[in-house]
Amino acid sequence: MQNEVTREGNGQDAPQEDAQHTSCCIVGGGPAGAVLALLLARQSVPVILLETHMDFERDFRGDTLHPGVMEILDDIGLAEPLLTLRHTKVRQVDVQSPAGPVKVNLGDGFARLKTKFPYITVMAQSQFLTFITKEAARYPDFHLVMGAQADALIEEDGVVRGVRYRTSHGEHEVRAPLVVAADGRFSRLRKLAGREPVKTSPPIDVLWFRLSRRKADTLDALDARTGHGLFVVLIDRFDYWQVGCVIPKGQYHELREAGLESFRHSFAQAVPELADRIAELSEWKQVSVLSVESNRLKQWYAPGLLFIGDAAHVMSPVGGVGINYAIFDAVVASNVLGPRLRAGRPIEARELAEVQHQRELPTRAIQLFQTLAQKLVMMRLKNGRATATATPPRLLNLLFQSSWFLALPAWFIGFGLHTPRVKDNNPDGRTDRTPE
Repeated sequence: MQNEVTREGNGQDAPQEDAQHTSCCIVGGGPAGAVLALLLARQSVPVILLETHMDFERDFRGDTLHPGVMEILDDIGLAEPLLTLRHTKVRQVDVQSPAGPVKVNLGDGFARLKTKFPYITVMAQSQFLTFITKEAARYPDFHLVMGAQADALIEEDGVVRGVRYRTSHGEHEVRAPLVVAADGRFSRLRKLAGREPVKTSPPIDVLWFRLSRRKADTLDALDARTGHGLFVVLIDRFDYWQVGCVIPKGQYHELREAGLESFRHSFAQAVPELADRIAELSEWKQVSVLSVESNRLKQWYAPGLLFIGDAAHVMSPVGGVGINYAIFDAVVASNVLGPRLRAGRPIEARELAEVQHQRELPTRAIQLFQTLAQKLVMMRLKNGRATATATPPRLLNLLFQSSWFLALPAWFIGFGLHTPRVKDNNPDGRTDRTPE
């Protein structure tokens, strides 16, 4: 049965019989929501995915797919098709500082883990999400609504039974035995449910802007620089460089008071390869300021409601793990809840708790790692020290060229404490890789 919208509700007073009905309503079309929708649709679970925006284009989304996620995609036959799209494979990360370069050979570390994907895949998240939702659309039980703003949770007897949302065509209502909040770090559903996350690291600010890319550029697809009061991350978007400058919380006003020319000078010193085009940054309105604060919910669920991805735990940019942990959440949620949703059985609190149980320890571990790394970098930036490491670069280079030394951090960053794998939840031996 194709899960199409057949009738529209009339807003908050809409009777239940005029609502859309599905088995699972997912709010948020980011990595967690899109992948969960795909995995449920593959199990013939009717699912409606609500995405606030009209497209997937964002400047501030993670673009790094780690080996653990690529292994998951390979399990469901999507790794090879995904890699036909525009991407870059990163096997080495160079961190340049005034004290000297530190080269981290990730490929050797990943290779020690016997993965089929011994690299980090850098791909625009908009492209990844378009790919995933197009794949999901091949299944008759998937329905995507773009431009859908969630306004309210429908609760009956203390249990979440659905969502009210708005589109350009008016107000609507969708009823489902399970609502999944996958709507990001500023989760609307988290606020509607009255959930306040616990902070796990001090907030930082990230200044985002673009600089032109030239064919002769020698920067790596994923590059990092530190010095002159800045920690700079550079992402190759093929047509331009996406630049992120990490600064201590509250320092943006000081930068503005010092003037744009002063900031351009500091940036040119930190990234001399792009000094010849930093003048393209001609006014502050070209800079977007993203406040980043790592946190997590104490409890990821309520009756009829589950939080995953950034809605459950906001990650620091350190290590680029956010998109990957969101997808890990989606895999566990699909494995645990998919069979019950397919069978039409009620979702019990213990099953929602099981999703959190499987994902909480890996999340706590990576957030602790991120917090320690972030505090070290911020401490040195605040103190005006040139480099984010007190270890001589020569010694670091020797260590980071050792595949044995790199295997442990490569495993931790690339796979986490545990990488979930997609279970074959279809009955009767029917493959779930082929759409009906």
